[in-house]
Amino acid sequence: MSLSAANQLQYHHSAARMASSTISKLNSGTTWATRSIHQDSCTRRGSAPPRIRLAAAAKSSGGGVTADFEEGQLKRPKWSGETPLSRLVRALISFKPLYSVMKLGARQVLISTAEKTSIPWRDMTKEILESDVYKEKDSIEDTSIVYPDYYLNPFHAYDEGNLSWLAAAEAEAATMSMVRRAIPSAPSLQEANQIVRGNWLQAIEDHHLKHSGGLQIGQVLDIGCSVGVSTRFLAEKFPSAKITGLDLSPYFLAVAQHNDKRRNEGENRVRWIHGNGENTGLPSNSFDLVSIAYVFHECPQRAIKNMVEEALRLLRPGGTFAVTDNSPKSKILQELSPVLFTLMKSTEPFLDEYYLTDLEGAMKHAGFANVQTAMTDPRHRTVTATAPF
Repeated sequence: MSLSAANQLQYHHSAARMASSTISKLNSGTTWATRSIHQDSCTRRGSAPPRIRLAAAAKSSGGGVTADFEEGQLKRPKWSGETPLSRLVRALISFKPLYSVMKLGARQVLISTAEKTSIPWRDMTKEILESDVYKEKDSIEDTSIVYPDYYLNPFHAYDEGNLSWLAAAEAEAATMSMVRRAIPSAPSLQEANQIVRGNWLQAIEDHHLKHSGGLQIGQVLDIGCSVGVSTRFLAEKFPSAKITGLDLSPYFLAVAQHNDKRRNEGENRVRWIHGNGENTGLPSNSFDLVSIAYVFHECPQRAIKNMVEEALRLLRPGGTFAVTDNSPKSKILQELSPVLFTLMKSTEPFLDEYYLTDLEGAMKHAGFANVQTAMTDPRHRTVTATAPF
């Protein structure tokens, strides 16, 4: 492990522990800020979570589980957009001392949630940081890339955003935690993935079979692939296809390539590209499936629209575009406790822009056909569309 990475890891862990007591006070409603948010949100703490009605068996073709996921009554959460509650949360986050506590508290929530569900967050992070992952960055980084201004923002409580070894080392554990949080009743991560990942892949397969005109999925592009978790699921779902993972962070890609080689005895199953999803530089009409998973909530509206247009350019006629991300209509997200949605917004600088974006409208405006949206788990939606013939 490099000295800077080790010190950064130690600092974040100790700071997160220091922040936890403050967050506990926030959570118990002992500060004026939390009381104000609580009163404005009109939510009730301690209320039972919405019931999710799962079918008894998984769909054999895609690994997903049929489900009836409950939507909220609002178009989007009241803590997003230009509402009094949203403005109050923004004001709290803009107060730097409180923001510092919030972002560390958010990390504490993520780490403790993961480890309480048997995800060894700290051990996984240490394993990556003490490996030979660093040499992968040199082989994959495109030093000519100019990063968009929004990408240089702090994300997920990392001051360097996605451009750091700590963010890359923790990404897979964070992704596992996200899946467990989406399906808290699942007895294991595998069974949670069967719903979250299985239903996402099933939605892609169903859409493609119905609307592609028989086009075979031979080339798959995963934009914003991070450390390659979603890419790996796509590769398993479409074993005969050639898979490409593209991301703006060379640190994430280094971890993705390192893990790919480790799992495949020194060879890459996936082609990893350091690039911008808004302008990939890849040939037009060269992919049958373009997927963007859990990326758009980290992007301003202009970047979302640019990536939608880029996906259309890259797809062959009849190709499928699939986006999975937070659902504005999720009943669970609409009813988050004041502390949780405040913590979440403190680590997601473009969350409001995402919730205010008409994603389906943007796809139609770009020229996509057959735009469809499905709740594929209690927190997330999958939007699918077809490149016109």
